[in-house]
Amino acid sequence: MSGFDVDEFLAQPLTARVATSGPTVRPTWYLWEERAFWILSGPWSRLPDHVRSSPGLALTVDVCDVATGLVRAVTATGRGDVLPFDVPRGRRKLTRYLGPDEERWDPRFRAYLHDPVRGTVWIRLKPGKLRTQDLSYEVSSTEAPPAG
Repeated sequence: MSGFDVDEFLAQPLTARVATSGPTVRPTWYLWEERAFWILSGPWSRLPDHVRSSPGLALTVDVCDVATGLVRAVTATGRGDVLPFDVPRGRRKLTRYLGPDEERWDPRFRAYLHDPVRGTVWIRLKPGKLRTQDLSYEVSSTEAPPAG
């Protein structure tokens, strides 16, 4: 394990990339609770079908800030499950990315919580293996970040 607090790092509203067999990789918002990654999905996505047919998943959450030298990553692998959606967990997840005022959310995000016909489900990845890396470095005050 590295020298940073994994729970604190994963509590940030970062984007994860989840990979399924095939292989396919997709960006996703997530919620880190109960030592598991929770990903909102449903019939509009092929992710639930991928997980049902081949539940092995890999996921990474990382940051790379060349201005500060902060470079950290959490990588998880394990078995994914498709579980029924629950509104309280959904609200916690969406609030961390969109803020607490649901009226300001795009209507499709409100629909995840309030439209049962939508068919929203959870993809849960309870890591069998969780790896952390802190590759941060000190930025020289004379160095300018690369352009581009």
